[in-house]
Amino acid sequence: MRRGFWRLFSWRPSWGGEVVRGKTDRREKGQALVELALLLPVLLLLLGGIVEFGRIFHAYLVITSASREGARSAVVGEPYAEVREKIFASAATLDENRLAFSLDPEDYVQGDMLTVTVTYNVELIFPFFSAVVPDPFPLRAATTMRVE
Repeated sequence: MRRGFWRLFSWRPSWGGEVVRGKTDRREKGQALVELALLLPVLLLLLGGIVEFGRIFHAYLVITSASREGARSAVVGEPYAEVREKIFASAATLDENRLAFSLDPEDYVQGDMLTVTVTYNVELIFPFFSAVVPDPFPLRAATTMRVE
């Protein structure tokens, strides 16, 4: 019984040579190193792209939320300073120095359509993506609501 069980975990090479369990041939080590050398740059590039996409998408979601918060506070009659504070509080995870917003029109009355536009530039971490996308990557989100 024991002999048959261990037979499941053993194999014989097709070239007829003897295989010692746990020992690898020098050629196999070299082959694994070459495979790693070929695949590692591709995997690192893929991982870097995933990280950059995640950062850009996060910033887009944050500025979209900030434009909604700013538009809502503006249409209910809050002053400009409070609208600015709401936008910057909603975008607390982003760098305030690269965050900008605008109200269109600046002078609005009840019944007007008010658009709040928030822009943000995402600095790229991996420099080799600068050949594909602009660095910094510009993002823009706008929300339009009727003034109450």
